[in-house]
Amino acid sequence: MRYRDRAQAGRELAAVLAELRDEGALPEPIVLALPRGGAAVAAEVARELPAPLDVLVVRKIGAPHHEEFGVGAITGDEPPFLDGETLAHLGLGAEALAPVVERERQELRRRERRYREGRPPPVLRGRTVIVVDDGLATGSTARAALRHVRGRGPARTVLAVPVGAPGSLDALAAEADLVVCPFRPAVFSSVGQWYDDFGQLTDADVLDALRGA
Repeated sequence: MRYRDRAQAGRELAAVLAELRDEGALPEPIVLALPRGGAAVAAEVARELPAPLDVLVVRKIGAPHHEEFGVGAITGDEPPFLDGETLAHLGLGAEALAPVVERERQELRRRERRYREGRPPPVLRGRTVIVVDDGLATGSTARAALRHVRGRGPARTVLAVPVGAPGSLDALAAEADLVVCPFRPAVFSSVGQWYDDFGQLTDADVLDALRGA
């Protein structure tokens, strides 16, 4: 199984969520996309349910000199979530990541200003909050996002992704009330390997998704 692109993946994911909605499992839903990649998927989900769509900007914290290797994530003004086991394996302390955290927080704030266009953050209290990304590899960004959401008093938290690493999905079961993922390949190296078109999205793409929804 492979997805043609994020839009098709979003429609497949939306079909699963629509069944849960019909069963009454998703009362008063709001969809939060993890941009940039999650925005195209989340737009399809929000359209199908239907539900309001907004963004939750999360930035991955990469290891020094190996930025693609995630060791944690940040969202909002909250302290970073850091994977202690991974840091210990790499022989890194939190202080070594301080420059990376600061750089990523500046980019996080820039994206929040760009995507919100003056809108305040959505009110999540009492709602079913569906956090959507285009896939789940290590799960560090999703974990930070779910913890951020849980601190804002939702009635229920749902993590929804089209494809994910089984071990990471299992590990996040304690962070969300429900984890929805229609495709869990046993052999998983990256999210992009399960898409024919996994091109990088731009800020303009995210804005188009938000405005369209």
